[in-house]
Amino acid sequence: MAHTDAADTTFADTSDTVPKLGRKRDHSRDPEILDAALDVLAETGYDGMTIDMVAARAKAGKATLYRRWPSKAHLVLDAVACMKKGDYDPDGLPDTGTLRGDLVAMIKPHSIEDGERKMHIMAGVMSMLSRDPDLADVVSAAIVEPRAEVNRLFMRRAIARGEIPAESDIETLSMITPSMASYRTLILKKQIDREFLLSIIDGVILPALGIRQTAPSSH
Repeated sequence: MAHTDAADTTFADTSDTVPKLGRKRDHSRDPEILDAALDVLAETGYDGMTIDMVAARAKAGKATLYRRWPSKAHLVLDAVACMKKGDYDPDGLPDTGTLRGDLVAMIKPHSIEDGERKMHIMAGVMSMLSRDPDLADVVSAAIVEPRAEVNRLFMRRAIARGEIPAESDIETLSMITPSMASYRTLILKKQIDREFLLSIIDGVILPALGIRQTAPSSH
C-alpha cells in the first residue's frame, strides 16, 4: 500500500504516488489554470482564495486541479513561480542611448497595468509568507527580480558608455523602483502611474548616479 502523509489526507488523491498504466496526464491547460489562479489571488488574497474559485475561473474541473496541485499552497507557489518566465526579453528591451531614455521607454500602459497586477498578487500572498518562508524567495524571483535585472542591464550600459561612474551602486539602485512600487501599492494603497515612475527616475535614481536634469521632463 502506498504511504500517505497526514497532510495529504484532505485530498485523498494517490494518483501522484501510485504508478498507473494508461494515458498520460494532459498538462496543456496548466498555463491557463495558473493564470486564473493569479487573477483570483490578486482579487481575493490567499486566505479568501479557494480551489473552487480557480476551477470556475479557468472553466476546469476541481478534480483536475487537485490531481495536478494537491493543495492551494502548491497551486499558488507554482503560479507565482511561473510569472517570471518570459517577463522581459533582453533582446527586446529599448536602447535609446541614454539611461533616462531607456528607463522612460519602459513606462508603457501595458507595463504599468502588468506591474499593478503583480503588486496585487504580492499583496494576495502576504498572509502566506509568514507560514511558508520559501514563498518569499519565489515572490521575489517572480515579481521583484525581473524588473530589477532590467534596471541593472540599463545601468551597466550606462557605465559602458561612460554616462555614469563605474563604481555606481547599481545593485541598490536597481531595487529602488520595484521597492517603492511595492510600498506604494501595499502600504499606501495607491496606484502606480506614469507620474509616479517618472518622479522616481528623475528625483531619485538619476541624481543618485550623478545625472542632473536641467529641467524635469514628463516625456
